[in-house]
Amino acid sequence: MEAITTAGTFFDGISARPRPVTLRLTFRLEILGEDVTRDWSLLDLRATDAASPVMWISHAQGAESVEFTGAAFAEALKARCPDLGRAEREGGLTRLVLWSIAAGVSVLLTAIYGVPAASNLIAPLVPRAIEAQLGRSVDTQIVSLLGDPPLCDEGAARAVLDRLAARLAEGMALPERPQVSVRRHTVANALALPGGRVILLSDIIAKARNGDELAGILAHEFGHVAARDPMRSVITAGGTSFLLSLVLGDLTGSTVLVTIGQAAISAGYSRDAERAADAYAVAAVKRAGGNGAALAAILERITKADDEKPDAIAFLRSHPFTAERAARIRSLAGEKPAGSGILSEAEWQSVQGICPKPAKPDDGKKAAPTEKL
Repeated sequence: MEAITTAGTFFDGISARPRPVTLRLTFRLEILGEDVTRDWSLLDLRATDAASPVMWISHAQGAESVEFTGAAFAEALKARCPDLGRAEREGGLTRLVLWSIAAGVSVLLTAIYGVPAASNLIAPLVPRAIEAQLGRSVDTQIVSLLGDPPLCDEGAARAVLDRLAARLAEGMALPERPQVSVRRHTVANALALPGGRVILLSDIIAKARNGDELAGILAHEFGHVAARDPMRSVITAGGTSFLLSLVLGDLTGSTVLVTIGQAAISAGYSRDAERAADAYAVAAVKRAGGNGAALAAILERITKADDEKPDAIAFLRSHPFTAERAARIRSLAGEKPAGSGILSEAEWQSVQGICPKPAKPDDGKKAAPTEKL
């Protein structure tokens, strides 16, 4: 039997993504493309109403279909397919629509409930080397999303911050030594990333009133690192993005990575995770000789100040029940210790200068839509 070919477009019936293919008609219909290979019996082909010169052919046993415009190919197909115009059983379209809706709902339920549950099981199993590599990628993506803010690394201030981080990390069950970086930004925020990375945006340092408040913020992020909360958040974001991309037909590595970066910026942890991080922070600050209740003070102050602004971004803004959390933090902290605090006045003044004023005024870059992790 003479083979006839034409160009066409294949649809898998799951996503809306069209795939260019070559159609080859003999005693069967072969569909060949870059990632598509089908061999359909002519008895299973059904013609669907379409505006001429387009011809739309579907498979009787599934949702896959092809379309083409070749007139000669269409005539040959009609001649060789006795059931091409056969109508399917009544209610077939309705069943197809209902099954499609059910499939979409199942994907959404998996994304909402299944992926987070799976992330709790997977996160502890991720090798440290892979988590560190992922942390570097997410760090780069976040810096890009924030508008590439400059790194703040003034020598004396950097040394004080490193000593503070080391003191806070003592006694904490951290999987790795935290890597703290500071970026100049007009947003008061702190972010914990996979691989023990923590990003402080400079406005959070500017809004802190003393070293104990900064220590509370930093130790809170260390608490998330100890629990591997950032890894769970990234797995959840990546898994959800993957599922939705399958449905929408837009699955690329860059798309998933951007989604993960955005989630690392904006994700809010569960109440239990926040309570655990608060407890870590209080214990760490107290061990280092500071006032554990300082975290409550900055949490309350920044929440009140920034939540009044529609476009403002505040440390812990998305965290639930600020008053309740602050009360619990103070209860855990107990009495304020004697002494000047975790940092001396000279050390605190030094840390506040970790981002020297730029030679030229900031260009007013719009802040990325961030939330606290």
